[in-house]
Amino acid sequence: MAYIEFNDVRKVYGAGDGEVRALDGASFTVERGELAVVLGASGAGKTTALNILGGMDSATSGRVVVDGRDISDAAEDELVEYRRADVGFVFQFYNLVPNLTALENVELAAQICPDSLDPATMLAKVGLSERMGNFPAQLSGGEQQRVSIARAIAKNPKLLLCDEPTGALDYRTGKQVLQLLQDTCRVSGLTVIIITHNSALAPMADRLIRFKSGRVTSEEINEHPVPIAEIEW
Repeated sequence: MAYIEFNDVRKVYGAGDGEVRALDGASFTVERGELAVVLGASGAGKTTALNILGGMDSATSGRVVVDGRDISDAAEDELVEYRRADVGFVFQFYNLVPNLTALENVELAAQICPDSLDPATMLAKVGLSERMGNFPAQLSGGEQQRVSIARAIAKNPKLLLCDEPTGALDYRTGKQVLQLLQDTCRVSGLTVIIITHNSALAPMADRLIRFKSGRVTSEEINEHPVPIAEIEW
């Protein structure tokens, strides 16, 4: 059994003539410790799939299994525990608490998790040891995104889900953030899934999953992933 099994998942909004199929029988797998890139245009179903995988939304039908745990029919209290303990989230917009320092933002997440990692150590690992006392407004976009990555990793999750994590960043800063995510996957063995519309990022993945119109159109294994520093677009 794969670490992640996303099997024939459908997500339907509305009914009758107003029915929208955000996912229409999407299936893919991801192995433990892989960096998977989910690629597709806007509206392809990528974010819906990530929200279901992260326990933030539920499927209309289909089966979603993470580390042997079927979350498809989990009760809300089970999903709360799953989101809290097992999953780290990194979004396009950083979702930091503006009146807390960088360190306090990371501490906030670490406090709710039973096996959390040291917040100051996590900020040092993302290169922000000198910025721990700064508030989000005093940080650049790239620094804020690194705080959000430190916050996600400090939870000590099994799975890191990243939705367009460089969408609000310039080219150079975006590459630094992607390098951090790639290095995190390689060094810690954390399973990382990155959603993007940027096809140039495909070579960095261990596994490339392409979405179109709510379906997975292809799933490819890359035996020789390319360091993000060597990729240009």
